[in-house]
Amino acid sequence: MGNPVKTRKGALIGCGFFSKNHLHAWQQLEGVEIVALCDANAQRLQEASTEFGITKVYASAEDLLAREALDFVDIATTAASHRSLVEMAARHGVPCICQKPFANTLDDAVAMIQACRKAGVPLMVHENFRWQSSIQAVRKALDEDHIGQPFWGRVSFRSAYDVFSGQPYLATEDRFILQDLGIHIIDIARFLFGEVATMSASATRINPKIRGEDVATLLMKHTSGLTSVVDCSYATANTRELFPQTLIEIDGALGTLRLGADYQLTIHVKGGATQVVDCAPPLHDWAQRPWHNIQDSVLNIQAHWLQCLTDAREPQTSGVDNLNTLVLVEKAYESAAHQQTTIDIQKATPPC
Repeated sequence: MGNPVKTRKGALIGCGFFSKNHLHAWQQLEGVEIVALCDANAQRLQEASTEFGITKVYASAEDLLAREALDFVDIATTAASHRSLVEMAARHGVPCICQKPFANTLDDAVAMIQACRKAGVPLMVHENFRWQSSIQAVRKALDEDHIGQPFWGRVSFRSAYDVFSGQPYLATEDRFILQDLGIHIIDIARFLFGEVATMSASATRINPKIRGEDVATLLMKHTSGLTSVVDCSYATANTRELFPQTLIEIDGALGTLRLGADYQLTIHVKGGATQVVDCAPPLHDWAQRPWHNIQDSVLNIQAHWLQCLTDAREPQTSGVDNLNTLVLVEKAYESAAHQQTTIDIQKATPPC
């Protein structure tokens, strides 16, 4: 008989808007159990406890980590609390998943990486967009060399979807689209095209009812020589609302890739065949349209985390990896504030 799969015991800190997706995904995955919840908001905590049947609840993360024997902790709070929670988990020797944005400052991100490294525990940032089925299909097509060496790419997310109704705090933030959404789109560009050498950016606010920017565009030169455009908008009223789909265009020496509406990937080879691949995500029984592609990506990244724990290997979106995405967000704000100044990204990345 084979060895039984170990059931890893985790806890979730933060029972807000997005955390239900984490909890549903953990319940669907095999070999894992969320044994405790933590939130300073008693109402949110009780609601999550009741809905998911998790009876151990804590108002204090310190109490949770002191009293529970955990294989990992899933931190699903906002960025301002990430450093203190990750460092606290590291002191207790508990591996950490940390929601995005990883940190409000690069110094905080580096401190978290160093704390987990010193404690010898893995750290993964919950950067789930690259784990969407359609984005993984684009990566697979590139790996299979269908279009030869890529030289130009565009990653685009343009919508007029009302994200503020579910997350009203987003309307009050000084920083909005680059920090909340752009960070995902930038990470997709890194995932597909590699690291960035130089970057310039513009950002503006169209919606007068919000504080931060809701439109941003980045022009990036990657170390491979490829040029990419990353553009995101929550002020774009398309004839058809595609939220929350990401559209991608890639030109290569031998052909093109186009990820269009409804998760249709078109692969065209010069002088040859054109094929269309359906990359639509599954609709899990706990998911709902149009969020199902994001919800499936949550399941996928959490499955990746469990496999990395089993294999004792670093997650794709480790703290070290995600620091590179965070640098691009920070420098995009800097460039936009200085008339789209071109920034040398390799000189801007802090050592960790």
